[in-house]
Amino acid sequence: MSAGPGLESLVDQTISVITNDGRNIVGILKGFDQATNIILDESHERVFSTKEGVQRLVLGLYIIRGDNISVVGELDEDPDSRLDLSKLRAHPLKPVIH
Repeated sequence: MSAGPGLESLVDQTISVITNDGRNIVGILKGFDQATNIILDESHERVFSTKEGVQRLVLGLYIIRGDNISVVGELDEDPDSRLDLSKLRAHPLKPVIH
């Protein structure tokens, strides 16, 4: 997996990362390397459930190995801040199978 120019434009921006094991981690991208290992600051995991609202687990400064990343995307903070995650219900993501 190549880090490419895409991640450079996201440094110091809020991003959402979906990992191979189905976790959704949101934080500020502080850095990355050639193996696409990424460093997030002020990060939290969003845990989805069909029975409860979305739980937010504070992680703080967090490193994610590049080989555990499925998707990285910029998070639009304006619409995201308007979401009431306590009322949102969703099935947890299933792990990525290679």
